[in-house]
Amino acid sequence: MDDWLIDDDRLSIGRKSVLPGEGFFYPDSFEEEKKEAEAAETLADAGVVVIADPDADGLACTALVRAAHGEGALLPAGPHNLQEALAWAAEYGEPDATVYVCDLCPDSEDDLGALDNLVARVEHVAWFDHHQWDDDLGDIVDQAGVARTVGESEEVCTADVALAELDHDFADQWAELAAVTRDHDLWIRDDERSDDLADFSYWAEPEEYIEAVAEHGPDLSMEVHDFLAEKRVEKEALIEKAVERAELRDVGEWTVGVTYGRCSQNEVAETLREQGADAAVIVKPAGSASIRGTENFERAHEVARQVNGGGHPKAAGCKPDIYDDMMDYAHHWTTQGAVAKQAIVDAFKRLPAEEDEGVDTER
Repeated sequence: MDDWLIDDDRLSIGRKSVLPGEGFFYPDSFEEEKKEAEAAETLADAGVVVIADPDADGLACTALVRAAHGEGALLPAGPHNLQEALAWAAEYGEPDATVYVCDLCPDSEDDLGALDNLVARVEHVAWFDHHQWDDDLGDIVDQAGVARTVGESEEVCTADVALAELDHDFADQWAELAAVTRDHDLWIRDDERSDDLADFSYWAEPEEYIEAVAEHGPDLSMEVHDFLAEKRVEKEALIEKAVERAELRDVGEWTVGVTYGRCSQNEVAETLREQGADAAVIVKPAGSASIRGTENFERAHEVARQVNGGGHPKAAGCKPDIYDDMMDYAHHWTTQGAVAKQAIVDAFKRLPAEEDEGVDTER
C-alpha cells in the first residue's frame, strides 16, 4: 500500500473526520515488536518505572513520581494494552526497581496475567488510580502484594492520589497541577487551563509534556500556547463535523446523543449536552468509543462494561467486539459506525433499573 493513501497531512477535514489515523493501518504485530523493543530499552537500568496512561492525568502522575524520586522511566500503556506493559516490566525490569502503575484499571483477569511475575521480579509495585474497580480484580491486585490506592472516582483524579501517597514534600505548583488536571479529568471545567493541559497532552510527545508541567505547572509557556492555538484550528473543524452528524435518540428514560468521527470527544459531548442529551456516545473511526454522562446520567461505566470497556460514572470508554476482519472496518467507515453505535445503544437499553443495581464496586 502506498504511504500517501494513509497520509493524514493530505486529507481534507471531511475525510480525516471519518477515517482513523495512519497508525491504525500498521499491523499490531509490527507495532508490538517495535513497542516491546522500546520498552526493553526504557526499562534497562531504570530504578523507578511508571506504567501510565499517557493522558494529562497519567503524565501528571509520572511527573510527580519523578519529582519525588529524581527519576522515573515512563512506559506508556492504554487500557487495552495494560497486559503487555505489565508483562514487559516483568521481563525487562531491573530486580531492585520500584514500579508505579498509574491511571489504569484492569477490565478483566487477563489484564493481570503477568502481575505475579512482576511482583516477584522487582522490589516494590504500587498502583494509583481513581476509576471504578471490580472487587474481584482489586482482590487479585491486593493479594499479589501490590500497594493499591484507588481514590473516589467522582472526587479526585489519579494525580491527586499520587500527590497524597508519594512520600515527598511537594512544592505548591504540584498541588495546583493536580487540581487543574482534576478539573479536566472529572469534566468539572471551572479552570480554563484544564483544556490546555488536556490538548497539550494529546498533541505533544509524553516527555515534552512532562518537562513542560515540571517547569511551569499548569501555567504553560507562551510557546506551548502558540502551538495549541495552531492545532485547535483543525480540532474545532473536526468537532464541528462530529456535531453535524450527531442524532439524539430516546433510549428508555434518557436522551442519548450518538455520533461518529475522529474528534475531541469531551467538547462534542458538551455540545450534545447543551442540545438536550443526558448522555453522549462518540464512536471513533478506529473502532473504539467514548461514553459521556451528565448530572442526569451517571452510569457511563455500566454501559461501557457491557461492550468491552470501563471507566467512570460520567466518562467511560469501550471498543465493541464486532470487528472480525477488514471488511467489518470498511463497513464501519462507510456507515459511520452504524454497528458500533447500535451495540452501545443496546447496552443502554440493557441497564437494570437503578434500585436493582446491587452493591457499588467502587473502592
